Amino acid sequence: MTGVWSRRAFLSAAGAGALRAGAPADRADARGVGDVHGAMREAWRSLVLGTGFSEAAEPFRSRLAELGQEAGRWAAAMAPAPGALWPDLGFASDPEPMVRSFQRLRTMAEAHVRPGTGLTGDGALLASVLAGLEELQAQVYHAGREPYGNWWCWRIGAPQALLDVCVLLDGELSQARRDGVCAAVDHFVPDSSVAVYGGTSTGANRVDLCRVLAVRGAVGSDAAKVALARDALGPVFPYVTAGDGLHRDGSFVQHGAVAYTGTYGAVFLEGLGLLFALLKGTPWQVVDPARQNVFDAVERGWAPFLFNGLVMDAVSGRAVSRGLAASDARQVQQDDHSRGHAVLAAVLLLAEGAGAAERARWRALVKGWAARSRHSPPLADRTLGLSALARLAELEADPSAAPLPEPVGHRLFPSMDRATHRRPGWAASLSMASRRIAHYETGNGENLRGWHTGSGMLCWWGSSYGNDQYADAFWPTVDPYRLPGVTVARKALADGAGGAWGAARPDTAWVGGSCDGEFASVGQHLRGLGSTLEARKSWFFLDDAIVCLGAGIRASDGVPVESVVDCRNLGADGAHALTVGGRVQPSDPGWSAEFRSPGWAHLAGSGGYVLQGPGPFRALREGRTGRWSEVNRGGSTAALTRRYLTLWYDHGEDPVDAGYAYQLLPGATAARTAARAATPGWPAVLANSAAAQGVAVGPLGFTGVNFWRAGAAGPLAASAPCSVTVRRRRDGTAGVYVADPARAVGELVLVWDRPVAAVLSGPQALVSARTGARLRLVFGDLSATAGVSHEVVVRLR
Repeated sequence: MTGVWSRRAFLSAAGAGALRAGAPADRADARGVGDVHGAMREAWRSLVLGTGFSEAAEPFRSRLAELGQEAGRWAAAMAPAPGALWPDLGFASDPEPMVRSFQRLRTMAEAHVRPGTGLTGDGALLASVLAGLEELQAQVYHAGREPYGNWWCWRIGAPQALLDVCVLLDGELSQARRDGVCAAVDHFVPDSSVAVYGGTSTGANRVDLCRVLAVRGAVGSDAAKVALARDALGPVFPYVTAGDGLHRDGSFVQHGAVAYTGTYGAVFLEGLGLLFALLKGTPWQVVDPARQNVFDAVERGWAPFLFNGLVMDAVSGRAVSRGLAASDARQVQQDDHSRGHAVLAAVLLLAEGAGAAERARWRALVKGWAARSRHSPPLADRTLGLSALARLAELEADPSAAPLPEPVGHRLFPSMDRATHRRPGWAASLSMASRRIAHYETGNGENLRGWHTGSGMLCWWGSSYGNDQYADAFWPTVDPYRLPGVTVARKALADGAGGAWGAARPDTAWVGGSCDGEFASVGQHLRGLGSTLEARKSWFFLDDAIVCLGAGIRASDGVPVESVVDCRNLGADGAHALTVGGRVQPSDPGWSAEFRSPGWAHLAGSGGYVLQGPGPFRALREGRTGRWSEVNRGGSTAALTRRYLTLWYDHGEDPVDAGYAYQLLPGATAARTAARAATPGWPAVLANSAAAQGVAVGPLGFTGVNFWRAGAAGPLAASAPCSVTVRRRRDGTAGVYVADPARAVGELVLVWDRPVAAVLSGPQALVSARTGARLRLVFGDLSATAGVSHEVVVRLR
């Protein structure tokens, strides 16, 4: 584990071999009940260091050498002074340098105890670590000291690193030093920190706090602390209905209003895996049956956001801006792949505490994702710790684990305003915002320009192309007003506009949709961040396309309003041909043009676009230069340039009732794109207004309508706002899927103008049904059903 970790990237990991050793009673039987804490320290040491790999084999040999070199640099540079242990990490007014100081000591301790670092057993290095601990405790991290600045530093960041050092150097610490550590941790992380499930003690933060308490109990041989850690985990297992934690639909929320499956979610999974493993075989083993909710969420909540080894940026909050840190001398960049690899390693760790069938399936899924992560192979990922690498390497070498293909299907996450669509060969994610979920998150100087992430950002990847689309310096170089799929008013916004920690929430409720697990109708009542913009946006996710509609677009800010069809990162060279209506366009940087609708466009190496209007669409090639420090104050100041191709509809200044319609065809050839554009009725647009938006595609048996208010569209009519998806099946049946995204419908009457013979099944919310020349369904109160889809299956005449 080398380099400087961010506060959320500081993750210890476990070796697979250590986790599978022993039956539940082994620790107590082997050493006696009185010495169970010593056995726990040994277990934690194995979890931190990992096992089952050869120090002489790559990538471990190089990483161990790198670890030793880094530890040597820290030891040589250490110069204790008032307010600092290292000259570049003064902690007098900001506690984060204190955390980084403890992390450096942890790196040094790890280099001391690991074979193959070149500093294994080095007495001078050990003396430096012990001296550093004494200095930090004397100056800043001791009982009685008043904390200042970020709470996380005192309760999670510093004690996790400090306690890891204590375990790694277990036999080298005096009892007085051990007592001082425990007293300090008890002061900053008192029992009251987990007395109430709320505030900063929820979700992933709660798991982190329990980790501190459990390891503190092991270090200090304190059974009450370990028991408290085990008991305090209990509230993270049940589903929550609002705010932080795991929701029944698979959503994971942190900071009250931020979709966070990708980063805090990784901390959540890994932290639970570590604690399950640490407490296994002790009197405090976790046996709460509600932990099954977490196991169920691996495939319901995490798998939909994993693709070719990456985790989609839609659920990584402010972490998307971390990229390359200014202080990272090794030039190791965080991106969607490195965050994805952390999730893969966390799933492997959690699998050791799951049932045999779950463990086998998760290992097969992870093996598939890792094998397809060709853009950024996990075993070459220098952001991962050695123990995480050990787990991934063990899996790669396991012939009994056959890799599974990418999951296919559509998943809606109404509790965090997100959706994923996965088809053979490609995948997409959609980011929205409402009263429940923020437009974006900023905080600690991070993600300063993520303003429009929740304005309908539609990202997509191909199975064999575009996997570096958002990993290749996307966030510091993209035009933040032209994120793919969004509708925005180009009103200048200040860095961090809207407030920190998910404060930027629009006053809208109708956000979500309906789906059958394969296709979906999704909509967003959009209100712009920091502007008067209002719009209705809908997406219809189908087999080879996403049909996108916009209506009721209006604003009065005196600036242009745009709907971005797509914004593709073409890398440093930009050598991707754009064809519009059969003609290849210039590839010069700075080229721009306007084209009439309807029409079509194709971008080589990406896919096709059918532009149906109304009005012309525009295209622009541009080279954009940015720095990570511009989107994250702790980022690198090195200039980066990437070339982009952007397609958009320009609605002009202060539009009153603008709209758009287009199709996105990931991976399509130019010929297939042209053929789709020439196909009448694919799709048939049933409505595109501020009252309703809907499409029908006969060959797919699909009809989808988002009703913004009561009314009719095509064969469907609704008595209240709702989302409806209908799928006709080859066996003579059909599924009707109804949702209340606004969570406000007390009664709904839905009419489908289609002969129906019988209703075969329906949900509890279905009050009555009438069949015959047309289907009439009456639903009761849907407001408390969390925006989920309700399925009614009928037999057609």
